[in-house]
Amino acid sequence: MVTSVNPVRGPAQPELGPSLPEGVRVRILRTAHGDRRAAAELASALTERQLTGLDPLPAQPPVLLRAYRQEVRALPDTTRRLLLLAAADQYPVDTHAFLRAVTAVRLDTRPLVTAEVAGIAHATAGGIVFRDPWTRIAAYETASVTDRRAVHLLLARVLRGEGESPRRSWHRGAAALGPSRRLAAELRAAAHTARTAGDHALACALVERAAALSPEPSERARLLARAAADAWRSGDADRARRLVAATDDDALGGLLALRAGNATDAFDALLTAAVRYAQDGPEPARTDHPQHAAVHLLARATEAAIYTGDLRRCREAAAVADRLGIVPPGTLGGLAAAFEGRYDDARDLLKAAAGRCGPGGDPTLLIHSGIAALLLGDHTAATTATVRAAASARAGGDGVTVPQAMEFRAYADFWTGRPRAAEAATLEALRQAYTTGQDNGACHLQAALAMFAAVTGDEDLCRERAEAARSYALARGLGLPAALALFALAFLDLSTGRFAASAARLRALAGFGPGHGHRAIRHIATPHYVEAAVRTGDTRVARAAHADYDHWARTVRSPDDLALSARCRALLASGAEAVEHYRTALDLHASGTRDFERARTELLFGGALRRLRHRTEARDRLHSALEAFEHFGSPQCAAAARTELRVLGEPVSPVRGADDLVARLTAQQLMVARMAADGATNREIASRLLLSPRTIDHHLRGVFARLGIRSRIELVRLLGER
Repeated sequence: MVTSVNPVRGPAQPELGPSLPEGVRVRILRTAHGDRRAAAELASALTERQLTGLDPLPAQPPVLLRAYRQEVRALPDTTRRLLLLAAADQYPVDTHAFLRAVTAVRLDTRPLVTAEVAGIAHATAGGIVFRDPWTRIAAYETASVTDRRAVHLLLARVLRGEGESPRRSWHRGAAALGPSRRLAAELRAAAHTARTAGDHALACALVERAAALSPEPSERARLLARAAADAWRSGDADRARRLVAATDDDALGGLLALRAGNATDAFDALLTAAVRYAQDGPEPARTDHPQHAAVHLLARATEAAIYTGDLRRCREAAAVADRLGIVPPGTLGGLAAAFEGRYDDARDLLKAAAGRCGPGGDPTLLIHSGIAALLLGDHTAATTATVRAAASARAGGDGVTVPQAMEFRAYADFWTGRPRAAEAATLEALRQAYTTGQDNGACHLQAALAMFAAVTGDEDLCRERAEAARSYALARGLGLPAALALFALAFLDLSTGRFAASAARLRALAGFGPGHGHRAIRHIATPHYVEAAVRTGDTRVARAAHADYDHWARTVRSPDDLALSARCRALLASGAEAVEHYRTALDLHASGTRDFERARTELLFGGALRRLRHRTEARDRLHSALEAFEHFGSPQCAAAARTELRVLGEPVSPVRGADDLVARLTAQQLMVARMAADGATNREIASRLLLSPRTIDHHLRGVFARLGIRSRIELVRLLGER
């Protein structure tokens, strides 16, 4: 095949501006099919609301497409007809019927040589491959309406295989000249088939075409709302938002606000929609059961309330559910009861919700089950529920829900001491969240990554992630990620010996209101606040915080919460009394799952034993803690254990595996080093890790300093030896 340089692209691909928000940048690249020239054109035309992610992005770059259309128009008519047939077979629905269509009407394919010489497309055994998606779109859009209709009818005629009826219906609908109730009904049925099979992108295209062919305005609006829902579940957030703008569907508008807008606005819209569904029932053509829809919307409203951390809204949603006779998700009533101090009621409601985590099931309810399990301190159940939620979502073609499940699985991974593995999974979830337009979820995941960076000792990365999360969260009223990011910074301060700074952050966390802080994060931070307060000698507020924490721990009977409460009592006591509390804490940890916190308890116990001159037991406890911290990849906690051992006069081995890169580099530095050794540029690494190029440059300088090298060539050689 003869190729040529693309005259439209030119020799270089432009870069997107560094100030572009990460979520917008990722979605622009997706909209542009990875073409940076198209992405740069789209970015240059964005409005202020589009730049901040509040409005959907434009669908196509007009200037670039104009140039591509000129290329296509310059081809002979016979070549253009073949390209049109191939484009209609692939855009916007891939139907795999080109070769059958060519055979059916005995088309001469030799004119394709002209397209190959021009570098526009080439033929393969499976059909036509276009140079890029924009060329395919141009080949379709430059054709006349008559020619398009003819190829759609031809493709519909040859699509007769098993399971091909939805795509046949698509081509029949695309060939229609005007409104048709019959075709609209056929397309609706085909969309249902595609949706049931988990192909929401195809369902969206079919329903959107059905809306265009429907003669009734009310039916068109309803179908556009259905198409928007399918677009959302397929992961195309911008298309969903463009479609929902043509409707008055407050339910879907609330869902989109929950994922990428102001959480308070989302709550109000979702609760309003839940009331409407419960009171009015479905429209005649609607198939959703109204009670089921209302429960689903209340579940989403609960998520909005969780995001904001607003107790008043939790109470409001619970009151609405009670008034309408709806049994709400257990997390809703449980949160409201817990925030009000009705811990017995909260325990019962949350246990009921956490118990609904069997295989299969609705992904949203499984996520709620995971949230309830987290609040009860059962991290094994939380992991099970969120893993099943992600699997159920994937099985149903609902990839947009997968990063939502990972938001809450990250907590279980953190507390059970799996920061390095969890970081990789959370980073992938962050990428999915940005790609699918879920910037609020991405903010939560950024805060989780800050937490992992605090554990693994990557101070610069922790601060960058936390600052990114907090600046976004405070602008959108997202109390949960704002509080989690602050907790990550406080934990970093605590593990590096900056006790006054840690205590100050945790006191601030306790004082934050809706949209700034979160009762649940304040609760899980209490054991660390007590430690920081004891280290600074100011325990008045910490004692009151511990009393509330202990009340909750005794109510839910979580071994780990009880262990941490006992650790707090040990910290607040002295002498033999403290020793007994530490022993109680470690006995309880043995029945729990928070291995990382068990190691921290051993570290604190070892220090207390050293001060009491119980040298032998102190040494054993500290060595055990040191081994655990090295296993978890927590160098700062490991350093604290070594310091205690040195004070004991114990010989301390150097950092485990001093010649091992894993021991000498942080998790993020190791990842950057490996990518750089594989030949990736700083900008490419930044794109993969969703960080700024400046941060990557900083990490590489740190890598070179820690390894005692000065160039990428030495890095390649060093990594190649291992």
